[in-house]
Amino acid sequence: MGAPQARLSELAQGLIRHGYRVTVLTAMPNYPQGKIFLGYKGFFKREKVAGVNVLRAFIYPTKKPSFIPRLLSYFSFVLSSLIVGLFHLRSVDYLLTESPPLFLGISGYLLSRLKKARWIFNASDLWPESAVHLGVVSEGLALSLSYKLEAFFYRHVWLVTGQSKTIIKSIKDRFPQVSTYHLSNGVDPDKFKPNIAKFTPPAEWLGKTVFIYAGLHGIAQGLDQIILAVTTVAHLENCLFVLVGDGPEKESLIQQANAAEIKNIQFLPPLPKEQIISMLSVADVSLVPLKLNLPGAVPSKLYEGMASRKPVILIAEGEAAEIVSQANTGIVVKPGDMDGLVKAIESFANNPDFRQQLGLNGRKLVETSYNRQVIIDEFVYHISNAK
Repeated sequence: MGAPQARLSELAQGLIRHGYRVTVLTAMPNYPQGKIFLGYKGFFKREKVAGVNVLRAFIYPTKKPSFIPRLLSYFSFVLSSLIVGLFHLRSVDYLLTESPPLFLGISGYLLSRLKKARWIFNASDLWPESAVHLGVVSEGLALSLSYKLEAFFYRHVWLVTGQSKTIIKSIKDRFPQVSTYHLSNGVDPDKFKPNIAKFTPPAEWLGKTVFIYAGLHGIAQGLDQIILAVTTVAHLENCLFVLVGDGPEKESLIQQANAAEIKNIQFLPPLPKEQIISMLSVADVSLVPLKLNLPGAVPSKLYEGMASRKPVILIAEGEAAEIVSQANTGIVVKPGDMDGLVKAIESFANNPDFRQQLGLNGRKLVETSYNRQVIIDEFVYHISNAK
């Protein structure tokens, strides 16, 4: 389960806890392999997951990062979600659309009108700005249409929620008439208590300082920076780097590591969330990389690492960097600053007291400011009392 899916799943369960009837309209599972999972063929499937009613609609799956295959994938679900929602959604009071992809707003807008629901547009990234920064979308007709589509959506929403203060500010500056709410990301601290029983460290972990990344291996994550840094710190024989997950860039990353003959790096397949949490509890440092300074991006892995009492090496700028720096929960490195990344690794490699102190700072910050249950409670209060 990816970060957006985990966040929205916990939001759905939190709404149920508050007495709401929740239905999730989503695509057939295909993440991150880019293939529909076994047992989910066809156009429509209904199921119940963790107490939440789930309607699954057809999607054209792809693992390719290029623009056209992604666009086909997005619009296949826009169409199928509109059809499934029209015929299978019951009476709706609130309809929340997750973006990106921005294009889901098309079916979100139409369904909110047809079902006479208050439309909430949740911007977890600034799109298309982030797509431009990553080189996925370039100047031209597609970008122009994306901005026009964004403006159309914001003229018709009841509420726009954003995952970061930067996202909210950007939207408010450009669309001052829009009602906004900062629906911060976070974690459930109770789920990130040490639980070594679910993960027994392999022999090669013992006696090592373990740096771990668990998540999507995509363009935005910039994991090639980790590969380059590991080649530079080969002299630190007590360090081990573990990359868990899958994605469009994974094969390329493995090839880079093999070409450099790196011995102290492990690539592991995607694992259940519970096992990831246990792995974090026995690792030493959480790696949270981004390829570029993406406007408004605050990776969910930042909160998970801090909740696990692990110091973070954050490769990012902006709001995420401010969170880490102000609370002293890790070391911040600018994307592309290989010297800075190497120094950060060396700082943590042989200093357990330093790691422990920054890890405790992170846990305290999560408990006081990023408890997801508290965040959901406050969101429910807001929508219940908004006009």
